[in-house]
Amino acid sequence: MADKMSGLQKAAVLLIALGPEKSASIFRYLKEDEIEELTLEIANTRSIAPQLKDDIINEFYQVCLAQQYISEGGIGYAKDLLDKALGEERAQQVITKLTASLQVRPFEFVRKTDASQVLNFIQDEHPQTIAMILSYLSPNQASMIIGSLDAEKQADVAKRIAMMDRTSPDVIKEVESVLERKLASLANQDYTIVGGVDAIVSILNTVDRSTEKHIMETLEVEEPELADEIRKKMFVFEDILLLDDRAIQRVLRDVENSDLAIALKGSNEEVKGAILKNLSKRLAAMIEEDMEFMGPVRMKDVEEAQQKIVAVIRKLEDSAEIVISRGGGDEIVV
Repeated sequence: MADKMSGLQKAAVLLIALGPEKSASIFRYLKEDEIEELTLEIANTRSIAPQLKDDIINEFYQVCLAQQYISEGGIGYAKDLLDKALGEERAQQVITKLTASLQVRPFEFVRKTDASQVLNFIQDEHPQTIAMILSYLSPNQASMIIGSLDAEKQADVAKRIAMMDRTSPDVIKEVESVLERKLASLANQDYTIVGGVDAIVSILNTVDRSTEKHIMETLEVEEPELADEIRKKMFVFEDILLLDDRAIQRVLRDVENSDLAIALKGSNEEVKGAILKNLSKRLAAMIEEDMEFMGPVRMKDVEEAQQKIVAVIRKLEDSAEIVISRGGGDEIVV
């Protein structure tokens, strides 16, 4: 019976079975047209046989399980585990159903490999190949690898990541087969967008300061416009939470009160609290009063004020007056 139902009908039955509270929380992640279709289908569903409900819940569980296995080790890994759990025929049905709509990220097996081992695989490859692979890795993993490359390769790879736009699936497949011959191709037939400025910013925000500085200094000579674009995105205002209280206090000494009030007007409560607690009670009260009475502020003005504070932070970091905690790359000697 469940096999003859459409995906919409199954989704409606599943939401009914989950109950109103869980269904409402799921609705928050759906588009308006999807909510309308599901609401109509739920309204038209009169009764559900207990066996049908169990079958649909079990099918949903199997798909979730398959998706988890794919994220852990790729399609081949998922298929092996599902074969043992569900049998070969049912496992193939679940995988086929899932991969029809799921974009599986290329180089998934590399993401599950220790960064030092990946480095051994790719350090002698062409910088463009290294850049493509790093674009698919997590910032932490990519930062460790780029920090371990030869100095002359670091800036070259960073530049190629930042300037990368689209990569042919044939190229992705070829590189994947070199690194893992037994892994089936995970690339889509459409061109896959990877890399870009945001990718290299994430990496540089995680890499150690000396590597970052070397890469940025080289880019400033070879690609000044690109370097400027990267620098603007490298440390956002909310990253002030990476500073300890002493560093925040040092930063605030170089910040105009008017800029601070406008910057905080558009910040979240966590950032606002971290800054206000590092001001004197009198000054904190004055800043809060300014924020309350200044009325609505244009987002452009907020961003400009926040950028001024970010510039102060970067200047103080460059002069070694403060240290930004980058989660593993920097070492503080006491």
